[in-house]
Amino acid sequence: MPDTTLASWLLLGSFGMFLVIKVPITFSLAVSSIITAMYLKIPLMAIMQQMVQGVNSFSLLAIPFFIIAGEMMGEGGISRRLIAFSNLLVGRVRGGLAQVNVLASMFFGGISGSAVADVSSIGT
Repeated sequence: MPDTTLASWLLLGSFGMFLVIKVPITFSLAVSSIITAMYLKIPLMAIMQQMVQGVNSFSLLAIPFFIIAGEMMGEGGISRRLIAFSNLLVGRVRGGLAQVNVLASMFFGGISGSAVADVSSIGT
């Protein structure tokens, strides 16, 4: 049975070494994890199953759809209308630009229910 303390040092050391030689972080994490898993004699199939299981969730699948919904609403003109309406309500008061932004985001969040869609539509 391999020593887990040594495996921890192997993981951190290989990750640090990859960062020092300027390998991108994603590849550094992946390669150092694979090296450590090979040291611990973990089957490669078990690692792949855990990776797929971690990505296979409805909340991760919903994010791109909220971005698409925000883009569709932005292209359809609803964000322009919400900003114009918010400007009509609070645009004339002191700090009106910030208040227009907050009010439009509040309306858009009430419509779509997603901060990601709000940023995608009003933030661009």
